[in-house]
Amino acid sequence: MKEALLHMLTENEGQFVSGQQISDKLNCSRTAIWKHISELRNSGYSIEAVQKRGYRLLTSPDLVTPEEVSLYTGEGSFGKKITFKPSVKSTQEIAHQLAREGAAEGTIVLADEQTGGRGRLGRAWQSPSGTGIWMSLIMRPNIPLQKAPQLTLLIAVAVSKAIEKVTGIEAAIKWPNDLLINGKKVSGILTELQAEADSIHSVIVGIGMNVNQERKHFSEEIIDIATSLAIEGNQPYKRAAIIGEVLSEIEKLYHSYLEDGFKVIKLLWEARAFSLGKRITARSISGSITGYAQGITDEGVLLLEDDNGVIHSIYSADIEFPSP
Repeated sequence: MKEALLHMLTENEGQFVSGQQISDKLNCSRTAIWKHISELRNSGYSIEAVQKRGYRLLTSPDLVTPEEVSLYTGEGSFGKKITFKPSVKSTQEIAHQLAREGAAEGTIVLADEQTGGRGRLGRAWQSPSGTGIWMSLIMRPNIPLQKAPQLTLLIAVAVSKAIEKVTGIEAAIKWPNDLLINGKKVSGILTELQAEADSIHSVIVGIGMNVNQERKHFSEEIIDIATSLAIEGNQPYKRAAIIGEVLSEIEKLYHSYLEDGFKVIKLLWEARAFSLGKRITARSISGSITGYAQGITDEGVLLLEDDNGVIHSIYSADIEFPSP
């Protein structure tokens, strides 16, 4: 009911909604309305109440609660089921458990803070309270196991498009799972599988995004390689609005991918690729290769041409940009 009330107030933001209108639409008493108004105020919403006129929403806090995020999730199915925790070790761990219990595709796990956030290869991801988006999405694609890496590239394109739509800032993609603005990391994607030898049960996609951090929020170790949307755009952004746009872009690209394959995703990815045509070093457990990034295959494998003209297929590696 609190979520429905917030929807009514938001749809009429700046205008009064009478207690009778709310009571009729939500089928509740005036006492119940007042209780939920008080709860919203305690959560940081500024709501004016005037006798004989009703209630009107003046300002909203920057929250990632289900009530707030649901205002931006649109008509799609992604984000209709939300598990929210103020603070968790990792949203990925919760999403894995929910997936094992049969959670529907499109279910998301959100946290305001992660104390044990992790990125690719088990690296730590700093996830302070009230500043970023720490989210995991459950997907259940009916695709062959070997095509699962394509989803990481699909998600990267979707997140890049969402950032540009909400902020106007272009975010480039560093293969396979980082988004960069002016060469600094703003978002990372972690894709994990629940699968058997020949089939996928679920894909758990973790998305970490630096939204409203200031420079002081970054440690000395990462201050020169990390950034946030607020730093790059010189203003704060509403995290719930970005989450809604991210989910919308993922769902649109996902359905297109399931119907038409990876070809369109590949073209969109290459148009946003940070490393394409650049000299890079790919480091993996088997060694390192330096050369020029030529693009990706139809399977999402990175193609790197070394100094002898040999084309290497890079399936998994850390990408670095060597000094001139």
